[in-house]
Amino acid sequence: MRVLSIFGTRPEAVKMAPIVRELERTPGIESLVCVTAQHRQMLDQVLDLFEITPDVDLDLMRPNQSLAELTARVFSHLDPVLADLRPDWILVQGDTTTVMSAALLAYYHRIKVGHVEAGLRTGDKWQPFPEEVNRRVASVVADLHFAPTEWSRRNLLRENIPAEDIVVTGNSVIDALHWVAEKPVPLLPISQAPRLVLVTAHRRENFGEPLENICQALRHLAEHYADQVQIIYPVHLNPNVQEPVYRMLGDIPNITLLDPLDYLPMVHLMKHSVLVLTDSGGLQEEAPGLGIPVLVMRQVTERPEGIEAGTVKLVGTDTERILSETRRLLDDPDAYAAMAKAVNPYGDGHASERVVEAILAYNDYERSQLAD
Repeated sequence: MRVLSIFGTRPEAVKMAPIVRELERTPGIESLVCVTAQHRQMLDQVLDLFEITPDVDLDLMRPNQSLAELTARVFSHLDPVLADLRPDWILVQGDTTTVMSAALLAYYHRIKVGHVEAGLRTGDKWQPFPEEVNRRVASVVADLHFAPTEWSRRNLLRENIPAEDIVVTGNSVIDALHWVAEKPVPLLPISQAPRLVLVTAHRRENFGEPLENICQALRHLAEHYADQVQIIYPVHLNPNVQEPVYRMLGDIPNITLLDPLDYLPMVHLMKHSVLVLTDSGGLQEEAPGLGIPVLVMRQVTERPEGIEAGTVKLVGTDTERILSETRRLLDDPDAYAAMAKAVNPYGDGHASERVVEAILAYNDYERSQLAD
C-alpha cells in the first residue's frame, strides 16, 4: 500500500513527522513524502530535526504571493506528481492551502484521503481565514477523518460524516512534543529575569490594528514588570508582522525579538516559560502538554477543548484585556496554578500509531468486501 504524505508549512510538518516515522516502520506500507514548501525556511527546520527527506519537493514559496497564486501553484505542480506516483492514499494535516488543494486533487485522481486533525471548527468562515474553509473542504472529500478529540468528532457527525469514517486519535503534536522534549537542550536567548513569557502573533486576521493592540499590550507589560519578566517574541517573516512589531517593540530592553525559531529551541523555550501569549493554533495544544498556561489573542478558537479543560483562555486582541489577564496570571499564584495544573485534553502521545492502524484496518475491510 503506497501512502503519500503531503505538507507545506512548519506546523503541518511537526504534526505529520511522527506519522511519517510510524508509516516508515510499518510492514506492508510504502511511505512517500511530498512537500509543497509553502513555508520554505520554517519547513526545512522541521524536516532536518525529524530526519525526513522528501521524495518530492515542489518548492512553491514565493515572496508575498497571494492565496490565489499559491493555490494555483499547488494545483498545477502537484497534479503531475499524483499522476506519476499513483498512491493508494494521501495524508494531509490540518487546514492550510496545501491541505485544501491536495485533498481536492486527490479527489480528482480518485485517491483516498486521510485528514489528520479533522473536525476543528469555529463556525465562522472568516475566522481563522482562510483555514476555516480549507479544513471544511478537506472534510468533504476525506475518506478517513482523524479527529484529535471527541469535540472534533461531534463536529464531523453534525456535518453528516459517517461515524465509521471517524477515528479519535488524539493530536499527533503531542507525539512530536514528547519526542523533541527529550532532545538535548540548545542554547537559548534567556536573560537573568526570573520569569519568561513567550509570545507568537502572526495570524492574517490580526494584521493591522489588532496586531498593534497586541504590541501595545506587550510594551505595557514589559514596562510594568521591568527586571521581573523577559518577553521573547519570535517574529514571523511576513512584512505585515515584521513592520509593526519591530517599530513598536524593537527598543524595549526586556523584550527580545527573534527570527522564527527552529522547533527544537521553540519547545525548550516553552519548557522554560511561565506563560504563553499567542494567536497560533498549535501552541494552544503544545504548551498545555508542558504544563504552561496559554492566553489566546484571537476572537474565536477552533480548539475549545483547552478552554473547557482550563489550560487555555481566550482574551481577544484588546490591549486592556490582554494586560489584565496576563497580570492576573503573573500576580495571582492561585489563578496561575489553576491553569498550569489542568489536564491537557489533546492526547497521550500515541496518535500516530492510531492513524496508521486505522488506514490498515480500512484497507483490510475493503479487501474483505471485495472477496465477498
